[in-house]
Amino acid sequence: MGRVGGTPGRQRVRPLTRRPHRGGELCPGGRDRRGPPRGLRVRVPGQGSRPSTPRHSLTEERPQRTATTRLLQLGQMFPLPQKEPKAPTICLGPASTQNLDSNHGDGLERECSRRPAQKRPEVYGVGDPLAMFSSDSSHLSSRGRIIKSFWDSAEEGYRTCHKDEYDEDKNPSRVTTSSPHSRRRDSTGCEYQELGITGRPEKLPITGIINLGTGENKLCFDLLSKRLSQSDMLHVEPSLLQYPDWRGHLFLREEVARFLSFYCKSPAPLKPENVVILNGCASLFSALATVLCEVEEAFLIPAPYYGAITQHVYLYGNVRLVYVYLDSEVTGLHTRPFQLTVEKLEMAMQGANSEGVKVRGLILINPQNPLGDIYSPGELLDYLEFAKRYELHVMVDEIYMLSVFEESARYHSVLSLERLPDPQRTHVMWATSKDFGMSGLRFGTLYSENQDVATAVASLCRYHSLSGLVQYQMAQLLRDRDWINQVYLPENHARLKAAHAYVSGELKALGIPFLSRGAGLFIWVDLRKYLPEATFEEEMLLWHCFLDNKVMLSSGKTFGCKEPGWFRLVFSDKAPRLSVGMQRVRQVLEGKSQVVEDPPSCQIQEPRASTGELVVVS
Repeated sequence: MGRVGGTPGRQRVRPLTRRPHRGGELCPGGRDRRGPPRGLRVRVPGQGSRPSTPRHSLTEERPQRTATTRLLQLGQMFPLPQKEPKAPTICLGPASTQNLDSNHGDGLERECSRRPAQKRPEVYGVGDPLAMFSSDSSHLSSRGRIIKSFWDSAEEGYRTCHKDEYDEDKNPSRVTTSSPHSRRRDSTGCEYQELGITGRPEKLPITGIINLGTGENKLCFDLLSKRLSQSDMLHVEPSLLQYPDWRGHLFLREEVARFLSFYCKSPAPLKPENVVILNGCASLFSALATVLCEVEEAFLIPAPYYGAITQHVYLYGNVRLVYVYLDSEVTGLHTRPFQLTVEKLEMAMQGANSEGVKVRGLILINPQNPLGDIYSPGELLDYLEFAKRYELHVMVDEIYMLSVFEESARYHSVLSLERLPDPQRTHVMWATSKDFGMSGLRFGTLYSENQDVATAVASLCRYHSLSGLVQYQMAQLLRDRDWINQVYLPENHARLKAAHAYVSGELKALGIPFLSRGAGLFIWVDLRKYLPEATFEEEMLLWHCFLDNKVMLSSGKTFGCKEPGWFRLVFSDKAPRLSVGMQRVRQVLEGKSQVVEDPPSCQIQEPRASTGELVVVS
């Protein structure tokens, strides 16, 4: 197979056609802001921490782009490389398929034989939310100001979507493909339609933001609404309207234990006394951080990771994260992009210790968000053995365990292992938000054999519990194994697979590399070639170009990715919205010149469902 993006050798870089900002002010160019943000330290093996220098203020230069400024501030919790290099040159091997690796579930990827000299990579970083947040509110405590700043920064795009959410009937796109000659772009780059109603052009902007950034499954509302409306769901008795056992009603904990025993394939039945019920995994992370850590202690977490965990563990518990940086580069025959290894965990652990940061636990997400990686049983055991050596608690988030839609992808729960190296420090969480498309119902569960931990978390459930009526409905739903196995899961997997196939096809048509493992609700997309400079400022400008064109993706920086230019694209939506959303993605990218002609630093591959093979996306 030839090289991605052109023939071998460095290609001449075409200039990026910059789109003006609101008010006609041109996007800045040529400035290099690649140093780490204020309050963060980056680490290199064998070196001490390097003090960071203040980042130039975007607010002073572009006061009207306050959203950009706040989103860039959010990234200050993520240590950045001191200098991000351009995507390195690689060669791709012959066009051939490879068998799926049963250990990794994502295949073998060949190491490129030709690589430029590179700096030693940063392998870990310690987050410091105190350094990034500030507020001048006189009505709030210092802690309250930090909490408010999280809201102001982290929820910017999410709140924007909710204020102007696309709806086929109430807030649709008003520009149709049947009138291509009436489509125009204004000075901000936003598309509108000219209508000659009054004899002069009138602007009718595209309305309604397509949200391809929030990880929600919107494909099976018809199935869920029908099941939740059946008569067995409508039940009221006095105990459901009174204070419950804070662990959750016993009938629900018994049902959850049976449910997890079956779907996690545990070697022995799980016990109801080890189950705690809360209103979602966000509350679980918060509760576990509070009961396991002292103030300013930390958890290890592989990065990129689900960025909201930063808030979950910090807002109540004042617990930090130590990022175990994963690289997109493939370094050997049996490696894959963004692969977590025990060696990387060891280096991050040693680095944190050298900084005087006490690490109390390790967070694993399986299947991984945003990568979609599925850990093999061997990998899980390796990570758990590592944690045991350091007496670390391990929190395993398995919220996507039933959203593995490719037949070739084999999922193994940590609860399926024949033995746990340290069962008293292994805690598993699951929720219905993703697998059952019920993110608004707020149901989550913890399974821990450590009764001290379970009791401490249960004590916090008085602030995070579910109503008795919802607990009854959840028990009814989880015990309906026939409906789950014969109706819901097959149809949900088929719809996820179809939606994934459509979006991946669109990305291939655009020549965009992406990482996809056949699990989860999202695709990890490589847009590095659209950045004129490999900086997170340029990544955020591209994010704003998408948002200006009424489509929201999630930028890699919000996931703690250390390489600028990666985005998470959620595909678990209905076909009409996906179609409009991908049209808008295409419009943004086709309006930009490709500025990096060399292929990315790894072979990005996707499972081929029909054969169980992998194909290189080029």
